[in-house]
Amino acid sequence: MLTLRKSNERGHADHGWLKSFHSFSFADYHDPRHMGWGNLRVINEDWIAPGTGFGRHGHRDMEIVSYVVAGALAHQDSMGNTEVIPTGDVQRMSAGTGVMHSEFNHAQEHTHLLQIWMLPTRSGFKPGYEQKAFGPAGKRGRLQLVASPDGGQGSVSMNADARLYACLLDGTEQAALALDITRKGYLHVVRGSVRANGQALSAGDALLMEHEAVLRLEQGSDAEVLFFDLAP
Repeated sequence: MLTLRKSNERGHADHGWLKSFHSFSFADYHDPRHMGWGNLRVINEDWIAPGTGFGRHGHRDMEIVSYVVAGALAHQDSMGNTEVIPTGDVQRMSAGTGVMHSEFNHAQEHTHLLQIWMLPTRSGFKPGYEQKAFGPAGKRGRLQLVASPDGGQGSVSMNADARLYACLLDGTEQAALALDITRKGYLHVVRGSVRANGQALSAGDALLMEHEAVLRLEQGSDAEVLFFDLAP
């Protein structure tokens, strides 16, 4: 079963320095029909203005993945990590028993990223951090695994029953992934347009999947997509 959710159906917040679209209920946006999908709880598409960012704040018992689309994000946390997350990098922060962190855009242009939260397999994990670069070549015309429970295929590891794939698709390129019909899937179009299992999708659109045996991507036009293989 496929359910299409269009980009303009998402929640939206404009704080001046931060413009954000919320795929699921978050902060002042609340919709009981969209509280998450499987163990995927948050996808916020953020644009952070130059010289601004999120001051020091805390999280716990959440697996947080940042996927930078354009620009760069400076990160500091209470675990002692001080990092810059450039375009194409995937950062995983396990909040676990509790972590404080801040995120700022020190560049001269806006930083565009996806902030993703997934529920952990249990509470009380030790906080942790991991960051890896995933260049265009690995994602071109294929679904590249970028986050998983076991760190397989060079992905970042996380304490969540989920696998996150990234793909770049254009022209005649095609990509496919076999799925377990007992699990859920969630496809998010980061940019461009693409056809997924026969559905035409544009930037910001999402496809919620249940009882599907395969994901097929084709007819991409400068498309970048993320796909989540999720616990039911």
